[in-house]
Amino acid sequence: MKAIPPDSKRGHVKKLGQILVNAGQILLVALLSTVLMVVALVSRLFGPDAPLHVAGRLWGPGVLWICGARFRVEGGEDVDWKKPHLFLMNHQSMLDIPAAFGAIRSPIRFVAKRMLGSIPVLGWYMKATRMILVNREKGSEAVAAIRIAAERLQQGACILIYPEGTRSRDGRLLPFKRGPFELAIASQVDIVPLAIDGAAQVLPRGSARPRRGTIRVRIGAPIPTKGLGRADREALMARVRDEIAAMHRSIGGEGYGLDEPELPAAATEAPAAKAS
Repeated sequence: MKAIPPDSKRGHVKKLGQILVNAGQILLVALLSTVLMVVALVSRLFGPDAPLHVAGRLWGPGVLWICGARFRVEGGEDVDWKKPHLFLMNHQSMLDIPAAFGAIRSPIRFVAKRMLGSIPVLGWYMKATRMILVNREKGSEAVAAIRIAAERLQQGACILIYPEGTRSRDGRLLPFKRGPFELAIASQVDIVPLAIDGAAQVLPRGSARPRRGTIRVRIGAPIPTKGLGRADREALMARVRDEIAAMHRSIGGEGYGLDEPELPAAATEAPAAKAS
């Protein structure tokens, strides 16, 4: 019988160890999420935003720690965390959600897929915290979601949207959807741009196996929208995308990437907020 080389044995043992560690991480994340969602639902007795504080202070940092991620947050000094804002962030990984909860010091609500609302415990949490659930395949629902989100912002809520609409496959910024900028103009609240990098290396798209690494988030200065109209939408979108790309590069990302086509001059001219 042919003997198995020592190096091959060590490789098999190491691979088995990684599988067991990753299985443990998945179980711990599921357990932490279930327990804290129940705690969050109970905490609603202390106010409508209490469950969001549970997510920001316990769930987000806890998930990142279990996944072996070092978490670094920069910026935010120019943000008045007591005011309503529309937060816009590039999207790399499923870990962007706990990272956003951990980085943003305001209680935040998401615009999320309607199907998530049907998942036990998670769906209850999302409905209890008034997350905005939408079927993106139906245009009428998307329009209604913008109207609901605008009302929530005007009532003092903070909302986070990933303007790319999906996770990037290579970490570079994708084209932005117009919906978040229609929302910003409709609500007339400031946009706060955020850039994240490293999440795709810790938990790549399509993978359930976390890897050790560092996730960095940079929070930019608020961009005013008061006085802007629909005619300013494209220029506002270009300005915000440029800001996020620049911040992304400042924390180690590629921004647009080398093959990004230049935008027309009309689109890259940043709109100035008009006097009320």
